Amino acid sequence: MTSLAWSEALLLRRNPLAVLVAIGLPIFVVLGLQSSAELMSVVGPDPGTAILTMIAAVSLNLFVYYNLVSSLVARREELVLKRLRTGEATDLQILAGAAIPAVVIAWAQAVLAAIASALLVGLPVPVNLLLVVLALLLGGAVFVLLAAATTALTRSVEMAQLTTLPFLIVPLNFSGLYFPLSELPSWLDHLSRLLPLTPVVELLRLGLSGTTPGGSTVSLAGSFVPAVQPLLVLLAWVIVGGVATRRWFRWEPRR
Repeated sequence: MTSLAWSEALLLRRNPLAVLVAIGLPIFVVLGLQSSAELMSVVGPDPGTAILTMIAAVSLNLFVYYNLVSSLVARREELVLKRLRTGEATDLQILAGAAIPAVVIAWAQAVLAAIASALLVGLPVPVNLLLVVLALLLGGAVFVLLAAATTALTRSVEMAQLTTLPFLIVPLNFSGLYFPLSELPSWLDHLSRLLPLTPVVELLRLGLSGTTPGGSTVSLAGSFVPAVQPLLVLLAWVIVGGVATRRWFRWEPRR
């Protein structure tokens, strides 16, 4: 699995644009936000938390999910996955090896965003670091499994631009990153909180600043109860993604 992950990382490193986005995105976002008084006023009194939450969530949704769909489809169409199954690696190890570089880069982007925010705009001490770690771990697992499941609908790398759109646009726009979900109609508010990215955003905000999904602020002791629902939603998506991947993932092209 380590060898497979290293091979995927080498292939990713040979893509200069992907490397530039992976390294530069957190820093550019922080610098751009800091230089704009209008954007700072929109973000509010805690820009460090807002930046870190946005970078982490967007990285999982865009970088992990989309890149992994494209990568797995390309390996499948080139019969790489089929050949790998004839070796010693198990199916789980093959999928994990392909996913590790993208997930690690997403986590690294969150760390870079945290460092840049702490140095440039200030970042308070997290209220509950455990919830932040769980959000990144479970969020990574969810979008890896959803990416693997989406390959069943994706016949070519070019088709990935279309088949990934629903899980790129809908969860991102209804995650609570851009506007409070409480502004939506009640039924849409509840539905949005069941999407795969929303609980990640809620756990990050809860762990970093103690802000609950309802908008109140809690301490470390009070942060565990509001975290139950987002954690259960993420675990449910892990199960759904795992079942879908096991049922529909294909290791070779359909002819």
